[in-house]
Amino acid sequence: MHRSAKRLASLLTCAAVPVLLVAGCSGSDSAGSGDASASAPSSSSGKSSAPSVAPAKYKSLPNPCQAFSKGTIKKMLPKVKDASGDRGTSSDNAAHGTCSWTSSDENGVDGTQFRWLDIGYQRYDSDPGVGSGEQRATDFYSKQVSEAKDTKGAKKLSAVKTSGTGDEATAITYDVKKEGNDFKNTTVVARDSNIVVTINYNGAGLAGADAPKGADLLKQVQAAAKEAVASATKPKG
Repeated sequence: MHRSAKRLASLLTCAAVPVLLVAGCSGSDSAGSGDASASAPSSSSGKSSAPSVAPAKYKSLPNPCQAFSKGTIKKMLPKVKDASGDRGTSSDNAAHGTCSWTSSDENGVDGTQFRWLDIGYQRYDSDPGVGSGEQRATDFYSKQVSEAKDTKGAKKLSAVKTSGTGDEATAITYDVKKEGNDFKNTTVVARDSNIVVTINYNGAGLAGADAPKGADLLKQVQAAAKEAVASATKPKG
């Protein structure tokens, strides 16, 4: 009778609590029968896995001063000052690199064709916190194209797609006047996976020399851009 009375009291207590808590009440007074959570399998480990991103395709960059062949430098820069180029400083050569070349007769003595050429490489790694290397490079590519289009003082600006140069490439051409001289400018921005290549090429006829033809400069820099992309993406042996 004592055991029956105890069980009845227990049942009356459970009947008084909300439905969601009934599972915590036991219909038996045997040892351990009320601890249902101890034996129930866990549906989750309690740890959320970090988002995954595709690994970056390219892990390094070439020497930017070796992006072009000697023949290309000679063709693009008559009387080049230093064919080996002037390499810019970088805190991480695997992520960023620049190089530039210029004609020797910068002041246009006796009427000369002035040329300026520079290249910039930018490589992105994949990072779960900010995205894949390819997506980050795509964003930077778009930014570079926009900045070239927004060049201050640019006239006769035109932007055209350049095929066969990485995954995507755009050439931006425009005229600008500097110190009384008319300069023809071309910027090519190209992307291959997680690498972006930006090439700036401009020219002018100084001291009475004829101005270069913009179409000729564009053709030369588009060919150079293919070289630069190939240099960055060729298998490393």
